[in-house]
Amino acid sequence: QLFQQCSVRRVEDYPRQLWEALSTVAPPGADDPPTIVLLSPGPYNSAYFEHCFLARHMGIELVFGQDLYVHEDQVFLHTTRGPERVDVIYRRLDDDFLDPKSFRPDSLLGVPNLMKAYRAGNVTLANAVGTGVADDKAIYPFVEDMIRFYLTEEPILKNVPTYICARPSDLAYVLDHLAELVVKSVNESGGYGMLMGPWATSQQCSEFAEKLRHNPRNFIAQPVVTLSTSPTWTEDGLAPRHVDLRPYIVSGTSTWVLPGGLTRTALVKGSLVVNSSQGGGSKDTWVMENCR
Repeated sequence: QLFQQCSVRRVEDYPRQLWEALSTVAPPGADDPPTIVLLSPGPYNSAYFEHCFLARHMGIELVFGQDLYVHEDQVFLHTTRGPERVDVIYRRLDDDFLDPKSFRPDSLLGVPNLMKAYRAGNVTLANAVGTGVADDKAIYPFVEDMIRFYLTEEPILKNVPTYICARPSDLAYVLDHLAELVVKSVNESGGYGMLMGPWATSQQCSEFAEKLRHNPRNFIAQPVVTLSTSPTWTEDGLAPRHVDLRPYIVSGTSTWVLPGGLTRTALVKGSLVVNSSQGGGSKDTWVMENCR
């Protein structure tokens, strides 16, 4: 009934927006329109359905490493019509597996000498190699400073106060207040490698304190942020569960924000961990034009 009464904004424009952003970063001398492919690890990857969906709706080839090869520092795609030069690779492959000549030599998922073509400026990789450093949680505390430095603007949204355990003063504070904080490993995701202090046992806190002392660079800590709740269907009927919002943004020559998103839900009563790998769920997020 709510869906019928309200004009829900449509989200199917995402593939077109992504294609346009990818086309704007094609290297000089690329075809018009450029040849774009989506490089996938293959059907055993948990996001393979998404790879297929995006490739189909962008109208581009879904390829595996063996479908591409490098000749004279240019990337080509094997086709039934013969070789076709590739201008942009939207990669869904981790850096380590991208090129066995430059990274892991045992990788069967990547393209040999791909990095040579990339360094020669003959192919664009999106996202670029190394951008995963932004996922390092040790970068997070400096985001406000980066905005001020690079954009000469004040951040609109403030960061959650963050303690960098590599700093001796921050480490001392975290160790003294471990039972009050959320401690996270900087290079892990999916809810792994973290301690929820207020819900941890004294033994868990002691074990985590040893990890902090042994390798403080590997951790940050933050106060507990109480997430909003949303009505969620459970075994006992409707009940409040904590949620967070994951937006989808395409940034090229301009920036476009999907008028919708994914609401991640902590299905365990009282839990603040929304990650699907930790038993979390999800909801569609609607943006309304108007309601009557």
